[in-house]
Amino acid sequence: MSKRTFLLLLAGLMISQVFFPFNGAAQGNLLLTPRRIVFEGTTRSVDLNLANVGQDTATYAISIVQIRMTEEGNFETITEPDSGQYFSVQNLRFFPRSVTLGPNETQTVKIQLVRANQLTPGEYRSHFYFRAVPKEKPLGEEEVAVADPNAISVMLTPVFGITIPAIVRIGESTAKVNISGICLDQQTDTVPSLSLTFNRTGNFSVFGDLAVDHISAQAKRRGSVRQTG
Repeated sequence: MSKRTFLLLLAGLMISQVFFPFNGAAQGNLLLTPRRIVFEGTTRSVDLNLANVGQDTATYAISIVQIRMTEEGNFETITEPDSGQYFSVQNLRFFPRSVTLGPNETQTVKIQLVRANQLTPGEYRSHFYFRAVPKEKPLGEEEVAVADPNAISVMLTPVFGITIPAIVRIGESTAKVNISGICLDQQTDTVPSLSLTFNRTGNFSVFGDLAVDHISAQAKRRGSVRQTG
């Protein structure tokens, strides 16, 4: 059984802001659609759409990494699967391996599932990693003068990256989810928090939308919070 605990901060019991589910994933100036790759049934190929929503040309290197979620909801990179976990990297092919996009340009990455007939029933999961490639300094460009030539200087270049899961499902799903431990606490005078635990059983992972609605004493909906995961 897998358990995940969620904590939602509600802006008062009368919530005025509504969060709608979003079908794409974004980091920096890169927008990806869809937010996850799922192969199940007879699906053998998926088109992943990349869009540069920034004002500068950007290059992104594409690779596949292995990630797991901890019980606290954090993500960490791994090299070996946990017990009962299987990677999908051996059965995925994709092209191109890198893309360069100008402002408002788009690119399609073709992803294929191969040797699916060799897989035993179960779920196989890896993550596509899109890493921004820092721009190289043109040849001949002068270095910035250092005030003290004996001093040590460090220049930090931020590198943006985004990952999305690539899931292969073989066989019939037996996954079930129930909710337990629902608790609404008033942490401050204005911000209550709602905590709950998802309990999953079965052979596949699950994802979906969580909606929390506030119903007034007059049975009227006063607002909602929606979280897609």
